[in-house]
Amino acid sequence: MLQRALGRTGLEVSTVAFGTSPLGDMFGAVDEQAAQAIVDRALDAGITFFDSSPYYGSAEERLGRALRGRRDGVIVGTKAGRYGRDDFDFSPARIRSSLEESLRRLQTDHVEIFQLHDIEFVPLAPVLSESYDALRQLRDEGKCRFIGMTGYPTAALRRAIEETELDVVLSYSHATLLDSCLPTSLLPVADERGVGVINAAAVALGLLTPGGSRIEHPAGEEIRAGARRAVEAAERLGVDIAFLANQFSIQRSGCATTVIGTVKPQHLDSAVRAADTPIDEDVLAEVLAAVGPARDTCWQSGLPDNN
Repeated sequence: MLQRALGRTGLEVSTVAFGTSPLGDMFGAVDEQAAQAIVDRALDAGITFFDSSPYYGSAEERLGRALRGRRDGVIVGTKAGRYGRDDFDFSPARIRSSLEESLRRLQTDHVEIFQLHDIEFVPLAPVLSESYDALRQLRDEGKCRFIGMTGYPTAALRRAIEETELDVVLSYSHATLLDSCLPTSLLPVADERGVGVINAAAVALGLLTPGGSRIEHPAGEEIRAGARRAVEAAERLGVDIAFLANQFSIQRSGCATTVIGTVKPQHLDSAVRAADTPIDEDVLAEVLAAVGPARDTCWQSGLPDNN
């Protein structure tokens, strides 16, 4: 698989990264054997970047066990600050203890990438000062090699890039068939400052799949309706909407890597193929047209002031 430079970190990451949230039973029960098998399959496919978080249930423990004996050459990222749907703690002490706990679960003495998780749910000023300082200290101590922040609103991530000296940020659902604002809303400021942008949620948290989202989705009805029209258009054209969504997000996001989360081998294999299968431009144009007025519409996430 093609490897690309992640900002100015010096890291080379696979164009498809593996998101571990499904390993933590967040979308249904996953047994230990299946968890090991999907990590092995990802590694064998050439995936080198694995993204996790303590928010993802038992994902870190399972990833740590699955990587035993194969840790060399693998880029592991985890996060701190979010521990439940409404459980946020970005205090310096908790950030430090969270990373120590994550390292034990991951069975490693450091992670390559350590980020603050979903910063838009709290006031940003303390996050961009005290919390950021905690990240820098942990990087200086060698507990992590590079630091970053994640979130949905591009406004929050732009502010994080502009007011700190981060190495990376993770943005999700902004390089999709529904909303492709990432290359214009975030990448210019990130590129100017040498910050690597990690792309995620190519299928818009499940909206761009034949069965629709399996979570309590934050999008409003206009966006949901646009997604249903896109799914219906793809079905009429005889194409897999999830495959097209992955093609578009991986190939058109402008990012070095796109995080794909799944425990189903066929879905992982499909995402890997989507990375370099040429897009049928006529099909893409028809599906995009079907989205209609919902195109490039964002939902609100976190505090209103952070959107």
